[in-house]
Amino acid sequence: MSPESDSGTGEPPMEAARYTDGSITYPPHPLGPGGTERTGTVDLSEHTATVVTWTTSTATPPGVREPNHLAIVEFDIEGESVRALGQLTTDEIDIGDDVKPVYAEELRDPEAGIREPASQEWDGYRFEPID
Repeated sequence: MSPESDSGTGEPPMEAARYTDGSITYPPHPLGPGGTERTGTVDLSEHTATVVTWTTSTATPPGVREPNHLAIVEFDIEGESVRALGQLTTDEIDIGDDVKPVYAEELRDPEAGIREPASQEWDGYRFEPID
């Protein structure tokens, strides 16, 4: 993730890309659907989403917590649907629940993988239910 923060919290943004046709994608891509040009970004961490579906993985890669609760969530940004896949903070979740992105410094243990820890970024966002 980018070390810069747009939100003033010191945390990097959960950056999605906006394109000339109005579409938004996460993660960002150089070109949008239909080859449209990128015109800006949207920080999804400033928005809430709805759980579309979720699952629990009990056979996780090295360094990923077990069990690992994952969800596909959908953001509604100015009438545009943006979906993201990510870890959940809990298994106390149902389809249709509202969630917010929460920053995690380590989504997995850097020492448990086969790559050099300095060769990758380990931070990112998880989704937490909104009370």
